[in-house]
Amino acid sequence: MSGLVAIDAGGRIPPFEQVRSQIAAQISAGYLVDGERLPSVRGLADELGLAAGTVARAYQLLEEAGLVQTARGAGTRVIRPAEVPSTVTDAARALAAAARAAGLSADQAAGALRDAWPA
Repeated sequence: MSGLVAIDAGGRIPPFEQVRSQIAAQISAGYLVDGERLPSVRGLADELGLAAGTVARAYQLLEEAGLVQTARGAGTRVIRPAEVPSTVTDAARALAAAARAAGLSADQAAGALRDAWPA
């Protein structure tokens, strides 16, 4: 994993988000493949000079996004993202177009989707 994540300590983006976005990009690009084990939270934190909680937060967000899965004793592994059906992609494009036409931001459109999602 060394070299796949680089932290800009003086940057505006919080370190946990830098870790999350860089690992997510590596998964999306296919550099990290299905089943590949990520470094332990403490191992990556030590490598990057971060607190373990910072890396743990990044891993938690990656897990919530369905990009990794953590299992006790097996560590954190990359999982293949599920294919998004074309009907959902088409609906997402329609939502984006309607939101832009209404002058909403992407965050506001995402909020409308979250509000419509059944609990």
